[in-house]
Amino acid sequence: MTNTTRRALGAGLLALPALRIRPASAQGGYPNRPIRFLAPYTPGGGVDTTARLLAGPMGAALGQPVVVENRPGAGGSLGAGELARSAPDGHTIMVDALAHVVNPFVLKGLPFDYARAFAYISQVVVLPQMLVVDPAKVPARTLPEFIAWAKGKPDLSYGSSGNATAAHLAAALLLQRAGLDIQHVPYRGGTAALQDLMSGSTVFVFGTVSSSLQLVRDGKLRALGVTTAQRIAPLPDLPTIAEQGFPGYELNEWNGLYAPAGTPGPVVAKLYEAAKAALADAAVKQRLDALGAIPVGTDPATFAAYVADQRRIMAEIVQSAKIEIG
Repeated sequence: MTNTTRRALGAGLLALPALRIRPASAQGGYPNRPIRFLAPYTPGGGVDTTARLLAGPMGAALGQPVVVENRPGAGGSLGAGELARSAPDGHTIMVDALAHVVNPFVLKGLPFDYARAFAYISQVVVLPQMLVVDPAKVPARTLPEFIAWAKGKPDLSYGSSGNATAAHLAAALLLQRAGLDIQHVPYRGGTAALQDLMSGSTVFVFGTVSSSLQLVRDGKLRALGVTTAQRIAPLPDLPTIAEQGFPGYELNEWNGLYAPAGTPGPVVAKLYEAAKAALADAAVKQRLDALGAIPVGTDPATFAAYVADQRRIMAEIVQSAKIEIG
């Protein structure tokens, strides 16, 4: 073997370790196949709508199809469990609701830990809620008037979209702070709760802006306050609940994006950039505005801190209001 041949062979052998340790993502690029986008609730609901709005633009940004798969059941925990068991390679992600930080305190025997099983990508939207009443039954035009009207009245009840939902928690928090005792009636969804409110069965409901806004504009319901920290664009004259004697009050429905724990940082960052691009899409923004949703798009670190804070707040509300599933 000549010296020239030995040098060439040696150079080739030195290069081999670099080839062997190159990660698969760097070889094939991420993503290298379609992405499963889990929506752990039934089709047509708020989470499903958010997922389907984001899927197309995110797929365009990532260069692979993003395919929404509904995995409903057990308050969203069945779909969340499927994500927790998925490979942490960025090819399975999930959009989830406020239930993500409530379920650990109301569901028993979960096979995974919500606080440890997921990587945080972005909080994508906030869905404000409004306290609405039937003007034919409730004379109050402001929240303080409603509280004065309700105090001392026995046998009043309020409706919600279900036990431990954002609507239930928003009402429980307000009743605690207002010193009111009103019976909770859970329904199978917000539409049924609003229908019974208009029939006179209950005295108030916390409904999402998307479900309640047109009813308010048509005069069928009266809005007394909104759950956001600031007033909302569709009803700029509607005061927040915080403005009406309850400083610091804020309890909204919201949707966030998650990946399995252990997903590499660069992959999470790429998913975040795709989500941010989707929220900036003109068609997505127009649709979110029509739904009364507020686009957010926080980065992974900010979202992780937000989830931790929301988990603490929800634990306090659930415990003090003695909220249970069953």
